[in-house]
Amino acid sequence: MSTTDQAAAAAPTSPGPQDGGPLGPASFAVRVPDAELEPEPLDPEQIVSGAPEVTGKVLWESADGKQLRGIWQITPGVVTDTEADELFVVVSGRATIDVAGGDTLEVGPGDACVLRAGDCTTWTVHETLRKAYHISL
Repeated sequence: MSTTDQAAAAAPTSPGPQDGGPLGPASFAVRVPDAELEPEPLDPEQIVSGAPEVTGKVLWESADGKQLRGIWQITPGVVTDTEADELFVVVSGRATIDVAGGDTLEVGPGDACVLRAGDCTTWTVHETLRKAYHISL
């Protein structure tokens, strides 16, 4: 895919989240598998093993900053996290998410997952994982 094609694939197909009116942001669509993402460095204390790298892009944020929708990706490795209230759908890749005091979640393409605010998790990323998410802070 050429750079021009990549930019077109990553761009909303209608006015983006920055375009709003009295009803809020305009509706838009994004091709999640092809979206260009920006580096989001991990806190080194979160890395348990490997050299995972995180990239992402916030596509929409509520006026009060408490709701986020976007795309996130992580390369293989093991990391820990304290979760926000989140719903995500895996687009590609595979991971095992161990929730402290709870279940072990196996996620892959097409899986929807809900994480509760405050959940302490350990993510073992087997294949680079890309997800589309909605987070409530």
